[in-house]
Amino acid sequence: MNIPIDTPIALGQTLRAARKRLGLTQPQLALAAGVGVRFIVELEAGKPTLRLENVMRVIGSLGGALTLTGLPEGNTVAPAA
Repeated sequence: MNIPIDTPIALGQTLRAARKRLGLTQPQLALAAGVGVRFIVELEAGKPTLRLENVMRVIGSLGGALTLTGLPEGNTVAPAA
């Protein structure tokens, strides 16, 4: 499923809905993602200044992946090791 996300609030609402569909509590998701419960609360509230690495861990813990569309194609840069 592709869900357009254009604001931190939209991301938070989408992740909250996914967590609830999976029957997880905020503490359970925090444990699975290796983050604090406060991070989950702030993420679901749409806080715009959260650490991207942790956001991606939460997305992965919910079974999702981050995909970008609409960017110019061309040479791709290998991820840093």
